[in-house]
Amino acid sequence: MELPVVQFTGRIIVIQSEGEARRAVDYLLTFPRLGIDTETRPNFKRGNMNPVALLQVSTPDTCFLFRLNYFGLPPCLVRLLTDEHTQKVGLSLHDDWAQLRRRTDFTPANYVELQDFVKPLGIADMSLQKLYANLFHQKISKNQRLTNWEADVLTEPQKRYAATDAWACLRLMEEAEQLLATHDYELVDNEDC
Repeated sequence: MELPVVQFTGRIIVIQSEGEARRAVDYLLTFPRLGIDTETRPNFKRGNMNPVALLQVSTPDTCFLFRLNYFGLPPCLVRLLTDEHTQKVGLSLHDDWAQLRRRTDFTPANYVELQDFVKPLGIADMSLQKLYANLFHQKISKNQRLTNWEADVLTEPQKRYAATDAWACLRLMEEAEQLLATHDYELVDNEDC
């Protein structure tokens, strides 16, 4: 709890139409690797599930927030998610893919599930917050997680939170690759702390 809070500090671009989405996807497909995450408006009634409202896709310095509740999952976004050249990195992607497929059926390609990738590091807790704290000694705030992702206008804290989650996946992947290549880390048992 005492760790310093980290937030994405790059550009955040909110995408609210299919035309804007096409231009954003053309740009994103120029990158070899992207961070990815989704947000869904919470539903506090048992058995009810809202569709994914927001798809976040981040480069190292720019995060696009696709408002799927405005325009669904158009062909251009399916093209991004199924592209075999640009790697997509995320956490709990199986859940994200399942929820996105409720909007449009597709088969994702060239993606990395961080929880699987970091297993050789021996980290026990695989939540985004704990992974980030373990590798970077910084905290990702989850204060906005249960907010209304279908609101007419996303607040600045919502945008920053959403962008941070996608961007953090990129950072975690890069750091995990480095640690696995160099073995320059020490695994500490919680009981030893």
